[in-house]
Amino acid sequence: MNIKNIAIIAHVDHGKTTLVDAMLRQSGVFGDREELVERAMDSNDIEKERGITILSKNASLDFGGYKINIVDTPGHADFGGEVQRILKMVDSVLLLVDAFEGVMPQTKYVLKQALEHGLNPIVVVNKIDRPNSTPEEVVDLVFDLFVELGANDHQLEFPVIFASAKNGFAKYELADEDLNMQPLFETIVKHVKDPEGDPEAPVQMLVTNISPDNYLGKLATGRIHNGVLNKNQEVTLIKRDGELVNFKITRIFGAEGMNRIELDTAVCGDIVTVAGTEKFDIGETIADRANPMALPLIDIDEPTLAMTFMVSTSPFVGREGKFVTSRNIWDRLAKEVEHNVSMKIERTESADAFIVKGRGELQLSILIENMRREGFELQVAKPQVIMRDIDGVKSEPIELAIIDVADEFTGVVIEKLGIRKGEMINMVQGTDGYTRLEFKVPARGLIGFRNEFMTETRGTGILNHSFFDYEPYKGEVPTRQRGVLISIEKGTTTAYSLGNVQSRGTLFANPGLEVYEGMIIGEHSRENDLTVNVTRGKQLTNMRASGTDAVTKLAPGREFTLEQALEYIADDELVEITPQSIRMRKKFLTEGDRKRAARGTVR
Repeated sequence: MNIKNIAIIAHVDHGKTTLVDAMLRQSGVFGDREELVERAMDSNDIEKERGITILSKNASLDFGGYKINIVDTPGHADFGGEVQRILKMVDSVLLLVDAFEGVMPQTKYVLKQALEHGLNPIVVVNKIDRPNSTPEEVVDLVFDLFVELGANDHQLEFPVIFASAKNGFAKYELADEDLNMQPLFETIVKHVKDPEGDPEAPVQMLVTNISPDNYLGKLATGRIHNGVLNKNQEVTLIKRDGELVNFKITRIFGAEGMNRIELDTAVCGDIVTVAGTEKFDIGETIADRANPMALPLIDIDEPTLAMTFMVSTSPFVGREGKFVTSRNIWDRLAKEVEHNVSMKIERTESADAFIVKGRGELQLSILIENMRREGFELQVAKPQVIMRDIDGVKSEPIELAIIDVADEFTGVVIEKLGIRKGEMINMVQGTDGYTRLEFKVPARGLIGFRNEFMTETRGTGILNHSFFDYEPYKGEVPTRQRGVLISIEKGTTTAYSLGNVQSRGTLFANPGLEVYEGMIIGEHSRENDLTVNVTRGKQLTNMRASGTDAVTKLAPGREFTLEQALEYIADDELVEITPQSIRMRKKFLTEGDRKRAARGTVR
């Protein structure tokens, strides 16, 4: 069997999933009567809503007698763990770069991973149909990036394809006619090396992904590195600690287009999914029973951000969710880390609080979003970066931030990031009235910055960032400059009381909202917190005023997404999450408890 295994890697929103769509359509995966689904590989509800890839997925297509296994990977830096393990399954990568945006932070990160794995990338310059795109300049930038990342001579001789995934064509040269994806298929067959491995050797398969199945139990997906795998074969699972678990392969599945098909036999080089035991874990080896030999374990970058998940202590707890206890929350988190290798969980001194460590705010917020959709109620604290001791020096994670902003806003952005200990390393002024700024910023400095950034640039700025490295601690970073408005009563907000309060700051609440004591209902215009009553109604009498009653004019309350709420809260505040609501609150709900906590007499 002629097999080509390839992953598609790129910065977020550069068109990976759209390119896979075009390849699947033109390879005949979708039949004549079958509906052509847009972004077919994004199967998760959140992926469809947000237009991003979160979980890596694989499909296959046939071209010229070759079976091409394609793995679509996430583009966001927070899901880098997915990319790292997928690279163990493939023999090359398609590096997708936007012909307009060029090289972005995640482009550097994923390419660095691919080069370190010894892979020889194929560069696809996508979106060449965009106005003001500069595909030839982008190729030069990509070459410079290869050199910067220490690519060897063979890797530097990368083939280049120009494409428009949206319009379904690829070509070798910009002057060629726009036809179809044939040049890309031909380049994959020509330049992706055949899988290494000996079909006569004892079987070895590295588990790179696991998924639950209601009928078959836990399924393991990975690539067969050596040997042949047969249904009902007796094999051994080599665990991370060296333990050997004997089991029988009950099912083998391969990919045919977008569908999973059952196989009786799978050969080395193919990517398959198997069932047979509940003890699968990512990075372990399925090996021959008589001669078990382990493959190298998958190394994943350590988490850089931690967040405390807690049992909800809200007065409204249990109204909307089904799962509210510490056991429910712990079991769900334990289930998550089984298949998410870049996330870790720890218990704390309190039985009702757990620390979840991940690669970024987005990764953690996606977990929370999935939990609330499943019926969980919980509360979480402000994200905290994970410090390290490197050679006796306290060090913190640094992010590489690339910002595209209108020329008129460059000064304020440089000033704001300077306050947050950002170091500008590059500045390029474009011809379209926009400037590109590159900064090295402590990860702490970017928490809560996006809201401020969008406000200062009037919603026109674009901010992308990814993990860069650990560097010595940069000192204190200023946090939110203003206090909050806190409800002093439990009840329902009224237009009358909100009208009296809105002069004190910006409201987050609208009339008719149920609130409780200690809940945050707005931002104060000054640095201190202020407790207010937003449930008081207007006193009515049977006497009419001599003039007409004044009509209360309210500005609409500012609404927060989950990510915005996590960025906004201070260290003494929490975000309460339920299936229907996102509320911000103080850790201590009563004013008396907050004063005692400030004096250090309440824990």
